[in-house]
Amino acid sequence: MKLKLFFIVVFFSVLSLWIFKREIGLTLLPIAININNPIAENQEIDWPIAESDLKEGKPNIILILADDLGFNDVSYYNGGAADGSLLTPHIDSLAKEGVAFLNGYAASPVCSPSRAAIMTGRYSSRYGFEFTPYPAQAARIMNLLRQDGELGTINLEGVQWDEVGLTVGGLPNEEITIAEMLKENGYYTAHIGKWHLGGFTDGMMPNDQGFDDSLMLNSSLYFPKNHPDIVNAKIDSSVEDMVWASSQYAASFNGSKPFKPGGYITDYYTDEAVKVIDNNKDRPFFLYLGHFAPHNPLQSLKKDYEKHSHMENHTLQVYAGMIEALDRSIGKILSALEKNGLTENTLIIFTSDNGGAGYIGLDNINKPYRGWKLTHFEGGMHIPFFAKWPTKIKKGMKYDKRIHHTDIFSTILGAANIEHPKEITIDGVNLIPFLNDEKIGEPHETLYWKNVTYQAIIHDNWKLMRSKYPKEKEYLYNLGKDPYEQSNLAMSEPEIKSLLHEKLNTHIESMPEPSWPQSVFMPVVIDRPQTEYKEGDELIYWPN
Repeated sequence: MKLKLFFIVVFFSVLSLWIFKREIGLTLLPIAININNPIAENQEIDWPIAESDLKEGKPNIILILADDLGFNDVSYYNGGAADGSLLTPHIDSLAKEGVAFLNGYAASPVCSPSRAAIMTGRYSSRYGFEFTPYPAQAARIMNLLRQDGELGTINLEGVQWDEVGLTVGGLPNEEITIAEMLKENGYYTAHIGKWHLGGFTDGMMPNDQGFDDSLMLNSSLYFPKNHPDIVNAKIDSSVEDMVWASSQYAASFNGSKPFKPGGYITDYYTDEAVKVIDNNKDRPFFLYLGHFAPHNPLQSLKKDYEKHSHMENHTLQVYAGMIEALDRSIGKILSALEKNGLTENTLIIFTSDNGGAGYIGLDNINKPYRGWKLTHFEGGMHIPFFAKWPTKIKKGMKYDKRIHHTDIFSTILGAANIEHPKEITIDGVNLIPFLNDEKIGEPHETLYWKNVTYQAIIHDNWKLMRSKYPKEKEYLYNLGKDPYEQSNLAMSEPEIKSLLHEKLNTHIESMPEPSWPQSVFMPVVIDRPQTEYKEGDELIYWPN
């Protein structure tokens, strides 16, 4: 009788799991993750202190990378989001005291390939890094959580579910990073925040890639979900479901077991970055501050949320609070440099890994550009980009030539007076001579974006995009006349289109195959947030 009852219970449990798999999955996943990956209490970080003055005239270098920051999220460019009521005075000050790049491009419209290109100065496709690496279970979770009939869901042949993992994909250890180059030339190198370049094995962690010390984002929560000082915003989508269900509040230091950060992570990472500056004022340092803001899950400190109480949209108010904290971070970094007498001899570069995401459900974060993260439209790749170095960059400059993430590597090496590695192809250029009129013309005549079924090229003022799914599609724009991509000239300019196809094909043929397989296609609405999708809206399918 007991055995019969056991099988009845199992049968109905399995039946319930099948029928209510999303709801059960969303409930059980956080429990399973917390059991499998327990988080210790906060630990103090022991940042080393420079013992003597070893500067030798070398500049300090700070690279600050925001995550999914839209062009319109920075008030310097377009008045700020929410009709200009969200202001970013500290970020804006980088432009006012240095240079604003008006045509800065991400190496990819998704984070990991962009970060790889920044670290190496090379198109990440040169070493097979085309997709975002994530835990092997993530594809299974996405498959489980995808809602029936959700936006543009399609089954595609050749999608290799469940075969991608952090131990498979990532930045190969043999690639030369900017941290390695600087460390070899006398710099102390510190990484704080997001890494997302793969591998908890195989030499892919920050300490394996040239960083003396690394305080790393270990999961995605900014603060515990139910903390009294936090305000959350979540929309109904499988992407949001996965992020919220799988996220923990955790950091790690130099490969340690995960522990709780010491506060709201944007402020926590900033405070730790200030300690790095204070401790290394007497020697040249490279600080890579990889902020997570304003990437989802959307969580704002209540004090920052309340500053924007005039906003009627709760999600926008939370998002604005997150950018408030990001801007506060830049102010604290600048104050720490000033306090330590380092302002004049420090190069600061600030940018975002890609444009703002449509799946958080907000309009206009990439305004005036069309499209979102995960698309090659300008909204996905035309990003905030500033640099400040008082002794080398004129105050208040506006530079309108196209620049690229790969230029960060070469610009930093140029600032530190370090020669490029000669044995590899570097795609970036040193921008300092262009800013000081030592070089004229375009830093890049042609830029490329390669992904397995979705690619783009900009040559002169012409931009071609081509996508295989959901059907073969071509987009051709003259960015000189149509920077906001309103008029597709793919049918009316066959000679230009043919030339760009030829150049793009030649580039792709010179690249290796991806180093690991894709595991999902993400449908992305081009002209409205995902939450406002209507049947018939044009979609792009981002392969990952």
